[in-house]
Amino acid sequence: MEDDHLKRIVFASRNRGKIDEIRTMLTDVGIDVGSLNDYPDIPEIIEDGKSFLENALIKAKTVAEATGRTVLADDSGLEVDALGGAPGIYSARYAGQDADDGSNIRRLLNELKGVPPEKRGALFRCVLVLYSPANGRMETFEGRWLGIIADRPVGRGGFGYDPIFILPDLGVTVAELSSEAKNRISHRGQAIAKLKERFARK
Repeated sequence: MEDDHLKRIVFASRNRGKIDEIRTMLTDVGIDVGSLNDYPDIPEIIEDGKSFLENALIKAKTVAEATGRTVLADDSGLEVDALGGAPGIYSARYAGQDADDGSNIRRLLNELKGVPPEKRGALFRCVLVLYSPANGRMETFEGRWLGIIADRPVGRGGFGYDPIFILPDLGVTVAELSSEAKNRISHRGQAIAKLKERFARK
């Protein structure tokens, strides 16, 4: 990708939690990060892919074609061992199309009732796609974060499933971490670190 296209990128999301995380993690590389909130005329994007990568690419291409700018798109979610990898790509709408974080968490905990701690393993997965409309070039970056699903929400930070995702090495949920600590070690933080290595080579 040409350097000029990387001076300002559009992050293909309206999720303020994700937008804030991405902007914070990219503050030291000199990239101006916009979002879909800057482009209210772009309609809701139908994420009908069968994988995180397919959904991220759908978002990236759609927004790049609409804005003419290089786009960073993320698709991420929670995969729970005892549920065969669910909710997976349906994490954001696990309890229904208009679900919020609380209803998604309640459904997940209800489905795990009676499942012992040793069988509540899970991982957060993040796939980033950087897409340039100038040449159609796509680059991908992935991060994975292992944990255990708690039996009740704990902590007030973060968003999504953070209050029920326990980090065994630290003995806390993600929602109990500071935003700085989360950004250093999360699945999204890992993927962004790989992206930043790419920027450093430009």
